[in-house]
Amino acid sequence: MSNNAAVCKDGGEIGRSQALQAIAARATPHSDMNPILLKPEGNTRSQVIVNGKPLASANGKPIEAADYFERRQQLWPMVTSALDRLREQYDLVIIEGAGSPAELNLADVEMVNMSVARYCQSPVLLVGDIERGGVFAQLLGTLWLLPPEDRALVRGLIVNKFRGDLRLFDRGVEILEMRGNVPVLGVLPWIDALRLPEEDAVALMNSHGADDFCFSDYDNEKRLDIAVIHLPHIANFDDFDPLANDARVKLRYVRHAKDLGCPDVLILPGTKNTLGDLAWLRESGFEAKILEFAQSQKSRIVGICGGYQMMGQAIHNPHEMESNSTYSDGLKLLDVETTFHPGKQTCQVEATILESDFLPRLRSVTLTGYEIHSGQTTTSSPWLKRLHVSGIEVPGIEQSQSRMDGSHSRDGRFWGCYLHGLFANDSFRNGWLESLGANNMAHASQEQSTQDVLEQSLEKLASHFENYIDFDQIEAMLQSDPVSLQHENKAT
Repeated sequence: MSNNAAVCKDGGEIGRSQALQAIAARATPHSDMNPILLKPEGNTRSQVIVNGKPLASANGKPIEAADYFERRQQLWPMVTSALDRLREQYDLVIIEGAGSPAELNLADVEMVNMSVARYCQSPVLLVGDIERGGVFAQLLGTLWLLPPEDRALVRGLIVNKFRGDLRLFDRGVEILEMRGNVPVLGVLPWIDALRLPEEDAVALMNSHGADDFCFSDYDNEKRLDIAVIHLPHIANFDDFDPLANDARVKLRYVRHAKDLGCPDVLILPGTKNTLGDLAWLRESGFEAKILEFAQSQKSRIVGICGGYQMMGQAIHNPHEMESNSTYSDGLKLLDVETTFHPGKQTCQVEATILESDFLPRLRSVTLTGYEIHSGQTTTSSPWLKRLHVSGIEVPGIEQSQSRMDGSHSRDGRFWGCYLHGLFANDSFRNGWLESLGANNMAHASQEQSTQDVLEQSLEKLASHFENYIDFDQIEAMLQSDPVSLQHENKAT
């Protein structure tokens, strides 16, 4: 369950964490790696993505939570089929659980933990997060609550995110092994500055707000203050990781209108519920703050995907896709209008920046990214032209319109587009930041590419794991355990 998603080459939609793990394993992300993805749209309503595509109810609207569990018998074969296909392609498949395998109220309907392990009789490693506290209750409590047939699959324990001297937990390892009757394969220390995409928006709850408002200095040089509004249904906020990792930028997520201040740039991010979050902007006082901010000639406002839709003149919802409201005024910062249709566009995109007065330094620069949205937007001032699209496009949209994207105000202070991953394009990010004055700031010459940042973090995590986890036990487990992990026809 996550609103942070990725788009595979065939247009299939999977969770960001599964895509990241595929990249770390040097495998191509595919919808089989995440056969069911739940994308929350409200307290009890989620969009259900099955085999990379939305599963809709008869009227084309999202499925309620109770509905989802009632469909378990229909969905379960899709899970096992996806797993079987992966087992035919790879020597080793790692199955990631979600939440706790001992959620007793869901034991008869859950499909994400022991049900999958039980299906293929896979050995299980149980991981406890010591940073959250109660690691003994986490690990031992889970073992004691599992039924005998599930507990028998657990082959080892791992303690994660330990802060301090590891020797202080030696006695803890002994207790876990003695009371759990399962070996502890290692204790992973906390890793500082691990810059990887977050799985979902829970991580943002620990981000700074009002207390982090003031500028920080690098060698007495101020960074650009970029504020992202933390919408209730914020989605794909890893779009902004390249900015957060940029030494010239101070990126902050703002949850309360009073904490907005006067940033150099205000960003409206993607959302899984554009109409609901637009209403929230009005109810929370953010809309008034945004429009007041827009009056300053120094203000810059950017919208990505759902945020781009919000910046337009109006949003039409004739099929009541996201809510019962069929129409809403936009923030009227851009000359665009959006209409929601039952179809959903999920595709990888290669695009170029059109020649215009908008971002003149970046004319003809080629960008890559992905689109993942319901709704189509008409624009009179596009600044992106799609060169290549791989995936699922919504049928019935005029081809010339579908090949253009984005809009900008006449003075270029306000702009938006559908392209996720925009700031991961180093040439675009650097050119845009330089247009805001970042070229005069400290550390401008020390910027790393987005790909380098990701690779270094993955290598750091891999080395860390190898240094502190007993791989001999893992290899012995794979060789001796009577599970069908290997096949005659193997692929690396």
